[in-house]
Amino acid sequence: MKKRNKIARKEYGNKQAYVFLGPYLILFIIFIIVPIAIAIGLSFTNFNTIEKPSFVGFMNYVTLLTKDEIFMQYVLPNTVTYALIVGPGGYALSFLLAWALAQISPAPRTILALILYSPSITSGVAMTALWKILFSGDQTGYINAWLIQAGIITEPIRWLVDTRFLLPIIIIIGLWSSMGVGFLAILAGILNSDESLYEAAAIDGVKNRFQEMIYITIPTMKPQMLFAAVMTIVGAFQNGAIGVQLSGANPTPGYAGQLIVNHIEDYGFIRYEMGYAAAVSVVLLGIVYVFSTVSKRLFTED
Repeated sequence: MKKRNKIARKEYGNKQAYVFLGPYLILFIIFIIVPIAIAIGLSFTNFNTIEKPSFVGFMNYVTLLTKDEIFMQYVLPNTVTYALIVGPGGYALSFLLAWALAQISPAPRTILALILYSPSITSGVAMTALWKILFSGDQTGYINAWLIQAGIITEPIRWLVDTRFLLPIIIIIGLWSSMGVGFLAILAGILNSDESLYEAAAIDGVKNRFQEMIYITIPTMKPQMLFAAVMTIVGAFQNGAIGVQLSGANPTPGYAGQLIVNHIEDYGFIRYEMGYAAAVSVVLLGIVYVFSTVSKRLFTED
């Protein structure tokens, strides 16, 4: 009888858990699982948003990998370059700045953390307005004015339409706005670390802050670092609006700042080749999944 009562209580507890999980599961299925399934389905079709989709098998993927010269020559190299610099670079900056902020008193720490975090929540339009002023292509642009006054250049440079400079500018803006929720997670992990570990380490011979960071801080906050790594990777691969807003065109001039997200928007919402755009989005999903899996293996304890 007692055993039956325990089983009944356990089943009742499980039902309560499902009730609490229900809203999240419903939203997750509607806004994550269903769109992914639809995108995968559309990637095997030829769909122009007007006519009924026609099944073409793997033709969209074959075209992407063998016939889309723009994707192979510009979009994929630009995206990889951007992600490899902004991803690890932004992650390293997030950790170093969070660690540095943890060493100062609470009042200035809060102010500086807000300053560093604010670019990540600033709308693309506001960021574009700011950076367009700095990189304006005439003498009124701050960068051109400073370089002319310093005697480095004699004529203004059209930064935002010059194929040599557009991608580096996008990377700079990406690094500037990379202090998002991952940065806050790392900061919270450092501030909530166990002080007794540092005291024990001092007794065992740890002598400076750098050794504390390597031997104590990083090993004890792997969950926060994993979360920050995944958020940084996803953010690096989903960026693309800045290049279009800065240059004012999609595709960007000479495809110099064209990323995978821009390629998807180009085919999906400008050319209305939804089937092909869906195939590109599935490839992007696969790339993000691979990088996220690698990060999980790096920061998950055995």
